[in-house]
Amino acid sequence: MTELKPGDKAPEFTLPASNGTEVSLMDYRGTHYVVLYFYPKDATPGCTQEAIAFRDLQHEFQLAGAVILGVSTDDVASHGRFATEHNLTFPLLSDVDGKVTEKYGVMAKRRGKSAGPRAARVTFVIDKEGVIRRIYRNIKLECHADEVLTYVHGLKLEEEVAERV
Repeated sequence: MTELKPGDKAPEFTLPASNGTEVSLMDYRGTHYVVLYFYPKDATPGCTQEAIAFRDLQHEFQLAGAVILGVSTDDVASHGRFATEHNLTFPLLSDVDGKVTEKYGVMAKRRGKSAGPRAARVTFVIDKEGVIRRIYRNIKLECHADEVLTYVHGLKLEEEVAERV
């Protein structure tokens, strides 16, 4: 698969979520921006830091018209424990077979003998029409969620200006 880039249509998916539902990208079409962040593994230091940062800014993302969706190849039970332990109120989506991770081109290159697919740490900002607007690949955890929020605020502002014209 060729690498996705801004301007490409985001691949559709439906995945089981930590809250017991199934979530589809299509659920947000026409209504919300989607911050779709892929991460390697529940309950690891970097992934916990990233999830907490998104959690702490979730209200601001909502005000900007965005939803946050986390995706890893961990199973739903692992996601549930991780979400409960850290009071994560946005869905964590389980891509156990790695098919969605592969569609988005973010499968981590693995070294050693550890089993199973893992996602690389990559975030996509998808607009209300399902188009990828921004991709974050070289993520600095200390400021990543803030940087994504600033970008989403800019998208919302663009939309508001366009509506007035």
